[in-house]
Amino acid sequence: MKTWTPKKGEVEKKWFVIDAKDKVLGRVAAETARILRGKHKPTFAPHMDTGDFVIIVNAAQVRLTGKKLSQKTYYTHSGYPGGIKATKAEKMLKEKPDRVLRHAVRGMLPKNTIGRAQLTKLKIYAEGTHPHIAQQPETYEI
Repeated sequence: MKTWTPKKGEVEKKWFVIDAKDKVLGRVAAETARILRGKHKPTFAPHMDTGDFVIIVNAAQVRLTGKKLSQKTYYTHSGYPGGIKATKAEKMLKEKPDRVLRHAVRGMLPKNTIGRAQLTKLKIYAEGTHPHIAQQPETYEI
C-alpha cells in the first residue's frame, strides 16, 4: 500500500475571513498559522503548501493579555552598529496594527521557503472591510 501525497494541481485553495475584534492576539495568530499551513485539511503534507488564504479584519482591535500592551517590545535592526530600534506593542498597535499580527503569525510558521510562501497568503486589514469580496471568503470563527 502506498501513501497518498497531494499533487500541486490537486490542492484546492479556499479563502477565510477572521474577525480579530476583541480576540486574544496569540489565539488568532495560532489559528491563522494552522489554516495557512493547511493542518485543518486531511490532505496536509509538511513538504507542500496545502494551506488556504486568510483575511484578518479589525486588526486594530486585537487584545493583548496581562501587561503585554505596555511591556512587550518589538525590535528591528538596520545592520549597522547602534542601528537597533525598539517599539512598544501599544505604539505599534496604534500606528501599524497589521504588523503586530503579521509578526505573531510569522513566528508560528516554518522558517524556510514554504513558510515565506505561506505568509504571502495572509492579508491583514486594520478596519472591518477588505477588498477580497470577489474570492467569496467564508467566515471562520475562533
